[in-house]
This record gives sequence, C-alpha cells and structure tokens, in this order.
Amino acid sequence: MSLIVAARFQTFDQATVAVQKLFTEGFTEDDVHTFYINTAGGHARYPLGGDRVADPDAKGGHLGAVAGASALGLLFALLGGFIATRMAAPILIVIAAAGVGAYLGALAGALWIVGRDKRKVRATPGDEEEHPAVRAAGVMLALHVPVGKEALARQVLRETGGRDIERAQGRWQNGKWQDFDPLTPPERVEAPTSNV
Repeated sequence: MSLIVAARFQTFDQATVAVQKLFTEGFTEDDVHTFYINTAGGHARYPLGGDRVADPDAKGGHLGAVAGASALGLLFALLGGFIATRMAAPILIVIAAAGVGAYLGALAGALWIVGRDKRKVRATPGDEEEHPAVRAAGVMLALHVPVGKEALARQVLRETGGRDIERAQGRWQNGKWQDFDPLTPPERVEAPTSNV
C-alpha cells in the first residue's frame, strides 16, 4: 500500500498549475494522477445509474406503501360503497374510490415510514446518526507521496488552490490510484471547504 495525498480543484487548469508546482518540488509524472469525480449518486455503478441499489433513507418505505394502500383503499371503498348505495349509483364509484384511496394510502404510508427514523433522531438529541462524508464533485489530483514528503505535498496542494485535502492508503500502479473508490468516505487532513 502506498501513501496517497489528494485534493479537489475546480478546473483542470487549476490542477495543472498544481502539477507544475509539484514537479518543481521533485515529484515525478508517475506520482501524479488527475481525474474528475462526479457528484454523489452520479457514478453509474448500476445499469439504471446511481451508486447504490437503494437509498438507505428509503428503508421500509415499501412496507408503508402496502400498509397505507390497504388501509386507505379499504376505507375509501367502504365510503364509496356507502355513497353508491345511498345514491343508487353504479359500482364504478366503489372501484374509483378504492383506487383513489389505495393511491393516497400508498403515498402517505411510504412517506410515514421513510420519515420515521428522522423524526426519532430529532426527538433524541445527541443520538444523531449522520451520513458518512462524501466527496464533492470536481477535479481530483491524487499524489503518490514518498516517505517524509507528505507535509510538502499538502502544502503545495493547499497553496495552489486545492480543497478538501485528504490522505489514503491505496494501490498506486502505472501512475494511477488504482483502487480509488468515490463512495469511500475520505480521511480528511484539513477541514472540508464549501462546495464551490
């Protein structure tokens, strides 16, 4: 495993300036890897896009949808049946009422279940569970750092406009960070900056 220091830049031109400065400090072309990181959720790891099979915050939403559709569908069908018998209307009113109830129930049930964990977190302060840090979109300049040059690398990246400087242990091969995973939370060595 190799020590890797990386920073985010707004443009490839800014990253190129940093690369030139790194070359003057003794780093080689094989030590530098520049690439673009998409926004969170835009890494297309699945055929229909996205980074995960399902949104972790949507856990249990399907159960809420089924329960809500069943409960409100039945309630609206009974209400439609009552109205239909009072007005001597066709059975179509019962079917339409059940459909509307099922639709509204599925929506309300899913939203109730999906939002439930967030309501619990707000109710118990100090017990908040946050999402792991994600990398902002931008040009990433990754640098393979020899022993003893980490401080110099971080200083050059910071001075040339690098943001969200991080360090990692990774596999560096053929001048590239081979095992880079945009979903792995970064190990920041400096406080993250705004997403500008």
